[in-house]
Amino acid sequence: MQGNNFFQELIALMEKLRGPEGCPWDKEQTHESLKPYLVEEAYEVIDAIDSGDPEKLKEELGDLLFQVIFHARIAKERNTFDIRGILKGCLEKMTSRHPHVFGEEQLETAEEVLRAWHKIKHKESGGKEKSILGSLPRHMPALQKAYKVQKKVSRVGFDWQKVEDVIDKMEEELKEVKQALSQRDKKKVEEELGDLLFSTANLSRFLKVNPEEALEKAIKKFIERFKRVERELASQGKEIENVSLEEMDKIWNELKKLE
Repeated sequence: MQGNNFFQELIALMEKLRGPEGCPWDKEQTHESLKPYLVEEAYEVIDAIDSGDPEKLKEELGDLLFQVIFHARIAKERNTFDIRGILKGCLEKMTSRHPHVFGEEQLETAEEVLRAWHKIKHKESGGKEKSILGSLPRHMPALQKAYKVQKKVSRVGFDWQKVEDVIDKMEEELKEVKQALSQRDKKKVEEELGDLLFSTANLSRFLKVNPEEALEKAIKKFIERFKRVERELASQGKEIENVSLEEMDKIWNELKKLE
């Protein structure tokens, strides 16, 4: 198969890059040094998905795959594992976690599949992980981690009954932030603000909105609007550093109305 040939060519390419006559930069890399690039490539895949451009997505998925090949080559040099081990492990795991496809178990809904998935994961750990919150990635962004934590506990019934209760909780947390501010207690302000953010993430989950994506869209909207403020001031021959907050606010609100 041609696709398999391409895969083997990519592995050979990486071997050459890490070889004696290869690239000085590539030869210096380790699992640890490549961590930021792995995260960056994953985010670029997400950007490509959001762009709706299939060619861009294809390119970025290739870059992400290259990171896997890179790590596999480093591991092979250290005699720990290789790309075959990665593929074999992935095949075995995905087969065992889909007994409703490759076995005789009957699962009809996505929710049933998720519950079975987590049971299988627990069994795979040998029962070592007692908590349903035990396997969260340490470096996951905090907002996304809050969302995931709340989804996990919701599956076992630890959840609010209606959205009004979640909003009441948010309002309660906001009051506690204000109280901490009035006491000029910096440590308490940080704690209460964290609780408020956690409650906000919970509201997002309850409304079936991913908080990370919602915040990203809000940031993008803010950036675009602020750039328009800058352009408007520039068209008036003004430098933003010399403009009052009141004047910026006026332009901001006018632009907001136009939207």
